[in-house]
Amino acid sequence: MAQGESIDKSLLQTFVPVNALTGDHLDRLLDQQRVVHFTPGQTLFTLGESDAATIYLLKGEVELELASGEKQIVSAGGQESWHPLDHVQPRRATCRAVSDVSVVQFDSSGLDSILAWDQSAGYVILDINSNAAYQDDRHWMIRLLKSKIFYKVPPGNILEIFRRLKPSKYRAGDWVITQGDDADCFYIIKDGMCEVLIKAEGATEPTPVAMLEQGQWFGEDALLTGKPRNASIVMATDGVLMRLDRKDFDELLREPIVHTIDLEDARQRISEGARWLDVRTPDEFDQSHLQSAMNMPLNVLRLKSRLLDPAKTYVTCCDTGRRSASAAFLLNNAGLDVHVLEGGLNANAESVKALLATE
Repeated sequence: MAQGESIDKSLLQTFVPVNALTGDHLDRLLDQQRVVHFTPGQTLFTLGESDAATIYLLKGEVELELASGEKQIVSAGGQESWHPLDHVQPRRATCRAVSDVSVVQFDSSGLDSILAWDQSAGYVILDINSNAAYQDDRHWMIRLLKSKIFYKVPPGNILEIFRRLKPSKYRAGDWVITQGDDADCFYIIKDGMCEVLIKAEGATEPTPVAMLEQGQWFGEDALLTGKPRNASIVMATDGVLMRLDRKDFDELLREPIVHTIDLEDARQRISEGARWLDVRTPDEFDQSHLQSAMNMPLNVLRLKSRLLDPAKTYVTCCDTGRRSASAAFLLNNAGLDVHVLEGGLNANAESVKALLATE
């Protein structure tokens, strides 16, 4: 086994569900990739192993051997290779290289987090673009959602970010923050421009080093590290800044409350008239899904949620439960009765086999 180089974005976009990611989040995933090479006969993973890795085949052929002894060959470039190899933990098969093989690996939890954030942000962006109340704020709000600042915030709390931001008016020449001061908040420029100044050691006056415009931000280190300010910020024009205090940021890091139920409870509710709501991408859904499940991808949930019956109960599902939790939180806020399948489809892989649709 050898590893080292990386793959480009265009190749990454052939894989499911990676192909659903937007550009900014796809770039973030690229930073996490790991390309590994195997020679014929080498084992990629074994039956029963929990390696927390999502693996895509780039080159060559592999053999998947199930516990029953049944074998399957997967070749790079074929439709099966668009999906992760044996995408369940613990592994349901042993995978061996038939030829020289190259794969790209991602941490499964990291990939799932990026998917949930990207698609939840897509929901919020649709809300921003369709809401007249946000007409003057769309630029900076959407730009903020594409930044890396809030990746640690659970996706269900994305809307809450904007509720916690407080506007403050400033005049040209006002000092917003001073280098060396204690840091307890973060700012986004809603209107106007700001100048960044840095005072070098031994200097008597700070030196201007940059200009910041609408949609840009500063002071984020305060939220992430708590270190003293490393620069001063002065208003270059009159303007409005949106402020987020550390206390609010710390509260945003907490997972939103949703109602999680186990598979037995979910099946009981389905038998009583509830509906499965699969919030994965259409490609994931087409590969395998529960009987009678509705596919309503998280990123277009806002557009399609009007098709849901407020008088019905829904049980959301995805691979791990992370995207389902975001969907449930958003739909609960819209007045719907929605629950989350605990652990998602992967954690219940053996139990849901009988519930899968056959096409």
